[in-house]
Amino acid sequence: MFDGKIVLITGGTGSLGTALTKKILETNVTTIRIFSRDEWKQVQMESNFNDKRLRFFIGDVRDKERLSRALENVDIVIHAAALKQMPVAEYNPFEAVKTNIIGTENLIESCLDNNVETVLAIGTDKAVAPLNTYGATKLLMERLFVSANFYKGEHKTKFLCVRYGNVMGSRGSIIPVFVNQIKDKKKITITDPNMTRFNILMSEALNLIFRALKNGKGGEVFVPKLKAYRVGDIKDAIVEVSESKNEVETIPVRPGEKIHESLISFDELSNTFENEEDYIIIDKQIQNWFMNDIKFIKTKLNKQYSSDVVEIISKNELKELLIKENLV
Repeated sequence: MFDGKIVLITGGTGSLGTALTKKILETNVTTIRIFSRDEWKQVQMESNFNDKRLRFFIGDVRDKERLSRALENVDIVIHAAALKQMPVAEYNPFEAVKTNIIGTENLIESCLDNNVETVLAIGTDKAVAPLNTYGATKLLMERLFVSANFYKGEHKTKFLCVRYGNVMGSRGSIIPVFVNQIKDKKKITITDPNMTRFNILMSEALNLIFRALKNGKGGEVFVPKLKAYRVGDIKDAIVEVSESKNEVETIPVRPGEKIHESLISFDELSNTFENEEDYIIIDKQIQNWFMNDIKFIKTKLNKQYSSDVVEIISKNELKELLIKENLV
């Protein structure tokens, strides 16, 4: 799907953007444009990849004019730019709105102005019945993308979303926090050990994005079928693999943080279909577009897709994953 195409990744210097770049460069893509604010990370990324198909654009999704220039002649956009650290968004809510909501609006309009073929946004489980500013802004991002399929008029641009939890070992997630505390000889801080989180590897996240780009018609939210882990189990697995003797300290749950996350709410089930690998949430207004698509069948889920009711990964399985993925 990337052969002969020009691809732009917003927030392209992050963990996901870097992994996407590596994967897409394995195809016959014509050009990948990296759009981000961090000049130093762009310099590092350019040096590490050393590939003439890469182009780097300093810019912010808040700046519509710069964004529109970067989108000239682009075929596919993957929208990964966001303020995503939950405590930061709680303390700076207006900044989160400017990037995650207004930045998304700028992207949608600029993609339409430049006749981009397909635009995919990276969503999060925090957007399901959000309790914090970050989740609320990402919910609106998702709704803007779905609604853009009606807003676009005669334009042929497709707007799609994927929705998943934290990528295992990604920057800012729980695993590097524990690992760094162990390396720095600090106390390992944990909130509720029974807290559950959906588990997705970077390779699984990339495959989900590729499936959505391949199968999406416009307006869908693709949600992977995942297992979950308990925070206490991931802490114990890291401690055992690293043979840590660090003390453990219990700390309060952060404001807006859920004990159990959900990837699909109960109210979304009536609009949810599935195939072998994913659930697909399709807005009622566009379900008629999919009537003849045999890849999707009505889901048999009868309760919300929540991390406290799905299969829990055992501590031993987590240890194997940590070693396999070289995360400890």
